[in-house]
Amino acid sequence: MSRTRLLAFGVLLVSACVLGLAPILVRLTETGPVAAGFWRVLFAMPLLLVITSIQKGEGVGRPSKWMIFAGLFFALDLSFWHYGIVMTSVANATVLCNLTPVVVTLFGWLVFKQRPARLFILALALAMGGAFAMAAGANGHQGSNPRLGDILSLTVSLWYAGYFLTVQQARRTSGAMRVTLWATAVGVIPLGLVALMFGEDMVSATLAGWGACVGMGVMHVAGQGGVAWSLGKLPAAVTAVIILIQPIVASLLSWWIFGETLTPIQAMGGSLVLAAILLAQWSARKPVADPNAAMETDADTKTGAGPEKPTPAIS
Repeated sequence: MSRTRLLAFGVLLVSACVLGLAPILVRLTETGPVAAGFWRVLFAMPLLLVITSIQKGEGVGRPSKWMIFAGLFFALDLSFWHYGIVMTSVANATVLCNLTPVVVTLFGWLVFKQRPARLFILALALAMGGAFAMAAGANGHQGSNPRLGDILSLTVSLWYAGYFLTVQQARRTSGAMRVTLWATAVGVIPLGLVALMFGEDMVSATLAGWGACVGMGVMHVAGQGGVAWSLGKLPAAVTAVIILIQPIVASLLSWWIFGETLTPIQAMGGSLVLAAILLAQWSARKPVADPNAAMETDADTKTGAGPEKPTPAIS
């Protein structure tokens, strides 16, 4: 393995672990669920502005309509997922939201008539069975409303699929960091309005709570930025495997910090979902006859980034 590829592997591994902190920090913010998402994107903005401003070739620029749509989908993603986190177990919320690759491929099949491989059909069946097992196997003491939390977490895969597809469109004319910046900025106002509309606590009561809010912003930039950088250096199949460490890290931390444990049925269901995601990624692979034939977008040429690759859900 080359030094560049080894470095990318290490960065991706660390970034995935960092993103595994997200559901833990949501519970530690001492704010409402959507308010936690508001502080996440608000505290991420200064870092994103600095990184985008000093990046050679592009700068901050202006948002396109696809960046705006991406920001709205991301706001929906955080709103539903954060409520799912407090209503069900961290493990369920994190695993179920990672069904996005299955949803994206299914969308392409139904809307664009892009018939998937037979392996994808098997992956879809495994994913549905695993999701049902995780919901049905809850012991009733994992969160305030496990059934509703599972449903909300499952719908996150739909919102993130919308985010993923709109980001793909935005990336045709803009670099990854500019898209991330504006998608994050657009999400600030909707998240704040939803939190106020639901009457949530907007302010943390202690310094520890504020530390969790700031930590979410840093996590957002470090985790998302690290994954985005690594995607240009590693094959999609490799990233699909490594990213799956996110729900594992989240589950271990929730067991250590909150005392949450999985029932045997939930553990089996979670394993099925993770296997389904891997299988869906495998079935979506396309052989490339000439590795030099892939065309870069205008934005990639300006910023030096490689062509975007499909990724699993990263919230």
